[in-house]
Amino acid sequence: MSFHLPPSALDWQAKVRAFVDEELIPWEIEAEMNGGEIPPDVAARHERIAIGLGLSRMDVPVAYGGLAAPVLDQVVAAEQIGRVTNALGWCYPEAQGWMFEACSADQLERFVLPMMRGERHFCYAITEEGAGSNVDDIVATARRDGGDYVIDAVKWHVTSANLADTILVQAKMAEGRNAGTHGLFFVEADATGISTVRNPAYSHTYRHHHPILRFDGVRVPAANLIGREGEGMDFTYAWFRRERLMIAARACGAAERLIEEARAFAATRVVGGVPIAEHQLVQAMLADSVVDLHAARLVTYEAAAAHDRGLDVKALHARCSIAKLLASEAAGRIADRAVQIFGGRGYMRENVAERFLRELRVDRIWEGTSEIQRLIIANGLMKRGLAGTIGAS
Repeated sequence: MSFHLPPSALDWQAKVRAFVDEELIPWEIEAEMNGGEIPPDVAARHERIAIGLGLSRMDVPVAYGGLAAPVLDQVVAAEQIGRVTNALGWCYPEAQGWMFEACSADQLERFVLPMMRGERHFCYAITEEGAGSNVDDIVATARRDGGDYVIDAVKWHVTSANLADTILVQAKMAEGRNAGTHGLFFVEADATGISTVRNPAYSHTYRHHHPILRFDGVRVPAANLIGREGEGMDFTYAWFRRERLMIAARACGAAERLIEEARAFAATRVVGGVPIAEHQLVQAMLADSVVDLHAARLVTYEAAAAHDRGLDVKALHARCSIAKLLASEAAGRIADRAVQIFGGRGYMRENVAERFLRELRVDRIWEGTSEIQRLIIANGLMKRGLAGTIGAS
């Protein structure tokens, strides 16, 4: 089976690949050896170029200055971003389509459109110590007090919090007729009552940190509640669907780069008078990697195309889970094989395989673990049957 990309997707593929190869990849080792940091002027240039390419507004309606690009085009662009290590591809803010359905005109003007232009930077505070993939387990509370909500919470793994001026915080309503339901809020990062509990070190070397944040009686204007009380989970599900699909796309990009690099090395590394690419066990690792990538890419592209066809949202939820599960686990296997092919070189931090081996591991955890994806897929199968989960044969 082959998947023929339309001209618009091929155009995005070419220009984002050029951006990644010419601007981002040359800074990987610099970032790796300096705690994820690259010179500020270089980081600023990367953001300017990415925004200029239109990456921050691909999912934005045309009426708001966006491109309203097909989801397939967005996935193809994200796949190319996935080819670079050290989160250097996280160089631009991204306005998402669900925001233009959920947010008020005032919120769009104050938060979302400035973010699209690179004037604001967001992070998400959802996960808690006792609430990971099952968001409904959160204990964070939001209590209405006059014209404000008062938020109390401790949030874990708040990715990019050190670079954000706006935090999207999920909490449960503490009282009233909507008590126990979820709300999602825009919170200014410098609001009184927000503190960093600690900033743990992680396996990867990213400029984007993942601190634990405490919200102690943080007052948030009622105008910063996204949608209505009780709708927070709906928006989070929309965010999860998109993020799971984009994780799958980036995993495919990483897998492609790993195969390219391992193939090039195997063709030139001579042992016993012949390139190791001539040894059948090395060939087997490369072949298995190609199979893994091809399957993951087809499923990911098809899930994106299903969005563009207007597939039912519940079926899309399962499709995104299938793509994330398949692509994230395939990329992990490919990274492990690439390290093996590179041998001792593959264990050096200057080697792309070593970095991806660490970085890709989290894709089986965040935005819903592999185990959660399996539960979502099985639940869809039991409720809607095979055809309703993966489509008719």
